[in-house]
Amino acid sequence: MKGKSFFSFDIPIFLSSLMLMVFGLLFIYSSGITSTGQNVSHEYIMQSIWIVTGLVLFFLVMFTDYLMLRRWTYYFYFFTIILLLITLAVGRKVNGARSWLGFFGFGIQPSEFAKISTMMILADYFDKHRKNILEFRTFLIGILLTLLPFLLILAQPDMGTALVFLPIFFLVAYVAGIKRRYLFFLLISGVLMVFLGVFPSWVKYFVKSDIGIARIFVSMDIIKILFFSIAAILIISLVGYLSTKKRYFYWFSYIVSSILTGLAGSIGVRIVLKEYQIMRLIVFLNPYIDPKGTGWNIIQSITAVGSGGLFGKGFLKGTQSHYRFLPQQSTDFIFSILAEEWGFIGSFLVLLGFGVIIVRGFILLLHSKENYGILLGTGILTMIFFHVVVNIGMAIGIMPITGIPLFFLSYGGSSLWTVMISLGIIENIYIKRFSY
Repeated sequence: MKGKSFFSFDIPIFLSSLMLMVFGLLFIYSSGITSTGQNVSHEYIMQSIWIVTGLVLFFLVMFTDYLMLRRWTYYFYFFTIILLLITLAVGRKVNGARSWLGFFGFGIQPSEFAKISTMMILADYFDKHRKNILEFRTFLIGILLTLLPFLLILAQPDMGTALVFLPIFFLVAYVAGIKRRYLFFLLISGVLMVFLGVFPSWVKYFVKSDIGIARIFVSMDIIKILFFSIAAILIISLVGYLSTKKRYFYWFSYIVSSILTGLAGSIGVRIVLKEYQIMRLIVFLNPYIDPKGTGWNIIQSITAVGSGGLFGKGFLKGTQSHYRFLPQQSTDFIFSILAEEWGFIGSFLVLLGFGVIIVRGFILLLHSKENYGILLGTGILTMIFFHVVVNIGMAIGIMPITGIPLFFLSYGGSSLWTVMISLGIIENIYIKRFSY
């Protein structure tokens, strides 16, 4: 059975990924065609190279024991951290983010490979600490391992890529068995951090009347006073719990500390994030607030998707892309071109392809009896799902523009290599299901 399983990789996942890469190649080519029929881009040639090399990586990883790769986890993790530090220092700026390193005329994006190394180290760490998985220390170290690449990528600044690390940690930690109260703490703090961080911009552009008591969340001075006041309340509640051991003091401290963490995070959001980044988080509510600025991308993308109808305008017959109305049309908004030219049918095929990969991937993990593989596979499927939801969501105007690519379709070697290596790992976990 072991020998037979070596070649029994999952065909539906492979064929779906191959189909999506072909779609991507076609519409990367389409994105380079102007309204006069002139080809002004040769990105499709480079993408062909990325596809071929990506397939090589896929098969290499698929037939290499993933538990052998596990031995190199910490080396790989710290190597990607070093690459991120180098990128911050001497990296090339693209679209305002210093996120690229150049080698021999080619550019790589270390943040993409950091996703793999972070998933590997989280899976390895949580697996090795199964006996004390319920301890707060285990949860805290897992958070720190995630925050290191997250903060380095956020500093580039590349908010979209950085955000991917959060659901990866959340789902891997949940499957590993981390206490739900710890994860719920993160959820509360994260929601408060985002809400309070963007609230001043929301008031500035959306609210035209007096906001009353809500103004306390606009002024940074009041926010700071509020922070120290809540911190004092937290100290008192902690003293109460330590001296009495009453559970209500514990839960009161839990709620107050989550609020305090969210408030502290919102201060960081206002200090670290640029105005245009915050605007991206709120402008999707009404892109016509800034139709020729931040809202332009969403408006043009929605127009392209909506004009495709059921069957689309036909390959190479789209107007939004060929008249160059769509920005980053070969990367962030590749789905918009496909929806315009192939319509609902083409969009459905894309969603079907991703659906097969995610559902089949989940089924393959159910066959595994090896905990590390299950945790690693969970991170991979979470990453792919998050990319699909956010990228297609921003193309149709229901998610903020974050600048993350649509795996397989968007132009770029780093993201394609990342997803092909990741799928190779998923296939390898399935192939080795009888070996452990």
